[in-house]
Amino acid sequence: MTDILVYVPNSGKHAAEVLTLARTLGDVSAIAFDDAAASLAGEYGAAKVYRVEAPGADDYFVDPKATVLIDLARSANPGFFLLPSTDEGKALAARVAVALDNGLMTDVSGLAADGTATQDAFAGATVVKSKSTKGFTLATVKSGATEPAPAPGSPAVETVNATVAEADQRVKVAQRVDEPAGDRPALSEARIVVSGGRGVGSAEDFALIERVADSLGGAVGASRAATDAGYYPHKFQVGQTGTTVSPQLYVAAGISGAIQHRAGMQTSRVIVAVNKDADAPIFGMADFGVVGDLFQVLPQALDEIEKRK
Repeated sequence: MTDILVYVPNSGKHAAEVLTLARTLGDVSAIAFDDAAASLAGEYGAAKVYRVEAPGADDYFVDPKATVLIDLARSANPGFFLLPSTDEGKALAARVAVALDNGLMTDVSGLAADGTATQDAFAGATVVKSKSTKGFTLATVKSGATEPAPAPGSPAVETVNATVAEADQRVKVAQRVDEPAGDRPALSEARIVVSGGRGVGSAEDFALIERVADSLGGAVGASRAATDAGYYPHKFQVGQTGTTVSPQLYVAAGISGAIQHRAGMQTSRVIVAVNKDADAPIFGMADFGVVGDLFQVLPQALDEIEKRK
């Protein structure tokens, strides 16, 4: 089978999705910079793990890790090299592509064995098929591209010792701040997301969106219009310029369905829309739609949810 390199950060569901997709293409060799990432690789079917020991690598921007990835790609000569489509993953992939004079595809949602990638273009308005014409298939995989499926095993482990070269110390990380986790699941990994839009009307009325999310055990999201209006913090924005989500259930309340928002949630398994405008674009992609005032519809839904618990 084809050899597949996968960069595995310690990022939970997204990394698990990339590993699951990679297994459909060949034998997976994972690259892990810490024990948590190495453990995740083993849980999701990696046949081999390159366990990188690079003291000080996290003190700098991605350059130290990129150097390791470039060296491993040169020596392994893989058929595919996949990374999560995160800020870090894209920065690493770009450096690998430039160093090896290799093609690069970003935000792919599917990959075939011949290297043909499926990508959403123009914020999801167009689906295109792409293929690298130079080098191996180097791609970043968007969140929600596949459903993660564990395949526990005992991969072979090869320790890779690396030092941070002076040339890779150009950008030093001054500070990292971990956001409090809170009681709700992380937005990017939640199985249920309830989002509010401009139709919610105010920051105070977002309490109703939170109540519905909490009753379902889900995360709270918001459209760009809602965050720009100050109804909810920007870190909860779902969309092209916010967080991309792919939950089992996505509830859009008071959201018109502008293309910017659809780009961040269109891979959700089931989409339920509540909007008083029957012509709102969100209904064009919803599996279930309710035309009505969200302040009348959602309280009724809450009552039914409580009865069924």
